[in-house]
Amino acid sequence: MGKPRFHWLRFPLLNFRRCPLSRKTLLIATVCVLYLCFVFSQVGYSQLHRGRRIDKEKSRNNHGSDYIRVNGAPSDLAAAPPGAGFVVPTRSNVVYITLKSKRLKPVHIRGTVRPKLRRKVRRNKTDSLSFTQNKLGTLELSAGEIRRNAAHETSWKESRDLNYKSVEIILKSRREEEEATGSQISSIRIYGERAPPWFSAQDVRSMRFLADAKALRVTEVSHGESEALLIFEGKTNVPADGQRTGVCGSQCGVIHSPVDNSEVFAFHLDRVLGLNRTLPAVSRAFSFLHDGQPCPVVLWDASLYPEGLAAGWAAVRLTWREYQSSLKQKCWHKNIPPKPDSGCATVHHYEWSKLAFLDFLLQIHSRLDPSCCGFKPRREDVCVELGHHAQCANQDRIRLADVVYRGNDQRRLVFVNNKGFFDRNEDNLDFRLLEGIKEFPEPAVSVLRTQKLREKLLQSLFLDQTYWESQGGRPGIDKLIDVIQKRAKVLLTFINAHGIKVIPMNI
Repeated sequence: MGKPRFHWLRFPLLNFRRCPLSRKTLLIATVCVLYLCFVFSQVGYSQLHRGRRIDKEKSRNNHGSDYIRVNGAPSDLAAAPPGAGFVVPTRSNVVYITLKSKRLKPVHIRGTVRPKLRRKVRRNKTDSLSFTQNKLGTLELSAGEIRRNAAHETSWKESRDLNYKSVEIILKSRREEEEATGSQISSIRIYGERAPPWFSAQDVRSMRFLADAKALRVTEVSHGESEALLIFEGKTNVPADGQRTGVCGSQCGVIHSPVDNSEVFAFHLDRVLGLNRTLPAVSRAFSFLHDGQPCPVVLWDASLYPEGLAAGWAAVRLTWREYQSSLKQKCWHKNIPPKPDSGCATVHHYEWSKLAFLDFLLQIHSRLDPSCCGFKPRREDVCVELGHHAQCANQDRIRLADVVYRGNDQRRLVFVNNKGFFDRNEDNLDFRLLEGIKEFPEPAVSVLRTQKLREKLLQSLFLDQTYWESQGGRPGIDKLIDVIQKRAKVLLTFINAHGIKVIPMNI
């Protein structure tokens, strides 16, 4: 039985071999056509079935008849119609589809932004400025390069003791460039809604003026034997509030040497401690001065010269002995006028405590100890070079210096020439600055006791970007604050050891 079946299977193969070549080709082509028809029919059926399934799922999602359960819990029960319970999905095979947003082609940046073409302006040699400054801070003007304003020179001259040199420093081409580029970014960085609370609105306006105002002219003012002042007049839309004098026509700033950067630090420390006795100061770089190095600029205050610049500051004239006597008498304490023969100055008693507090932290000896009698000075210190240190043999006759007040407010002091020293060790501090002081202001002492001094100083000094970067950024500022913090610990120890009172001191 198996043998006939084997022959039956072999019969088509034997016949196919014996067929002619044309018939073999016809049979193979027929089989291929049948196979292709079968494949196309299967693909069409699958596509039709898939389309029906997608339509059915869309209609089901639109009508909300089916809900998907994820991890055994409904995905969104709030979307179900009212009165409908949880419906078990009708399909057991749930397909998860991840939708990808269409990726857009990146913008060709080089082709979208075209650099702004600026017209090159030819400058004459007579328009360029060349400034050099000697050790005393005087300004030498190169002949043939500076145009002097004779009208300003004549109108500003008050007496024969004054010498004014007025220079136009903003060129026409420079104005055109600034107007074309628009307003520049301020170097005073205030990123929040308002400045730190220890700054008043007037402080912020003054800082922005000193840092960003266009300098219209620079004036060197020398009077008598005093050090010459370098004053710049800035362009501002704010009225000067009665500050118009023979030296400054509107709002001005006094430019100091780059080595006097402690003026800026003193201003911020004064505001953080709540003393509010220094003039606003910022750090600013002038391309025509000091080779473009940042230098401190202090706000000009004409009220410090009530009798004119030739007469000098409205300063307190006291010797060291008279100063110690006024501390014991507590002159103008509780606004009680002192006796005519008491020898008291016009300054309130609390002002000396505020002055001593700031001077000790910054080790400013030029006011209360101009002869350097309370510490070991170096050979390069001014008091040694000028021979003032030899006067310490008779300390009672040494006169105080740079103790200034405003002509319209003789009870309060204004701290000027705040040249501090950060390189003085704790074993060589000037404790003579604290001699005779029995009270200290409570807001300033509380800042030291709560250990918020570093945090507040960092927040305050960060506003002045030019000063911040000129000191080496955060590492350089931290080194300066480290010195102040060490002195603050010494001062707190001195307060506790000597039983010094801490009072509000509101005057």
